[in-house]
Order: sequence, then C-alpha cells, then structure tokens
Amino acid sequence: MSSPSKRREMDLMKLMMTDYKVEMINDGMQEFFVEFHGPKESPYQEGVWRIRVELPDAYPYKSPSIGFINKIYHPNVDEMSGSVCLDVINQTWSPMFDLVNVFEVFLPQLLLYPNPSDPLNGDAAALMMRDRAAYDQKVKEYCEKYAKAEDAGVAPEEKSSDEEELTEDEYAASSDEEVAGKADL
Repeated sequence: MSSPSKRREMDLMKLMMTDYKVEMINDGMQEFFVEFHGPKESPYQEGVWRIRVELPDAYPYKSPSIGFINKIYHPNVDEMSGSVCLDVINQTWSPMFDLVNVFEVFLPQLLLYPNPSDPLNGDAAALMMRDRAAYDQKVKEYCEKYAKAEDAGVAPEEKSSDEEELTEDEYAASSDEEVAGKADL
C-alpha cells in the first residue's frame, strides 16, 4: 500500500464514504470537486462551497492543491482565484495526513481561526483586525450571495426532495385560468 497511486485511491474512497459529495473531473482520480459546508457556530455556517482538489503525482508525499470555486470572504483565501493560504497544506504537509483531514480538520480550522497577519485578501484581513463585527457581517453577506447550495453546483434534484413541485411539463400543462383565478381571490 506504499505506492502513491494506491494511497490516492484509498484516500479518495475514504473521502467518498464520508458525508461529502465528491464529483470527479475527467476519468482520473487526480482532480475532483468536493462540496464543503461552513463550520457550525461561525459566520460561515450557512455557506456551501465547491472546493477544487488536485492531487499531484507524488501525493501523499506532496500536498494537494485546494481552491474555493465560489467566492468566500476570508483573509487567507484569495477572493479572485480561490487559492488557500494554509501552512499545513502549503508548507508542513505530511504523508500522515489524508483528504478527510483536509475537509474535517484543516478547512474548518481555517474558517474558524483566520490568520489576518498572513493574508491573501488584504481587505478582509484589515476589516477583521479593525472591526470584527463588521467582518463577520460581510462574511455572512458573502455566504448569502455566493455560497448557497446552487452556487456550489448542487443539482436541483439533490437539494430538494419536495414531491409537490411541478416539473416543467406539468407546469406547461397547467391552465393559466386556474392560476389567475387563485390570484383574484
């Protein structure tokens, strides 16, 4: 089990067996998206992000590349590219870590404990240091605007199990008079 390709397979399967939704890019196991929910009891708790993960050929000896696809307001995430500045991924990565660690420990810790002294987003870092309440409010606004399930690429059938919604065909077949009659009441 020491070969990087077997370890990559094992780590990916382990991640897929958790509650995370994983969507493969291409046929290989090196690039994929993961649906990531913000940690509870944080200004990010309502957010849902699509995270792009790229595993290098030398994984697990070399760290994965992690990036947010939809926007997030955070001092350690570049607002335009989604790149993450996180020491454990960028500098202190170890083969002892796996993909589940990234999504269950490293990213939640990043969101819970931002480091404004090493920013990729200078505006977020400055606001956080100057006015934490205003920073938290802006985080919530970004979550509302950019980090809903549909922004993370969740298909409509996955996010709603409401059986009473009409399909397009049923909607087209419904009568306009019926809808107008209800509105006149």
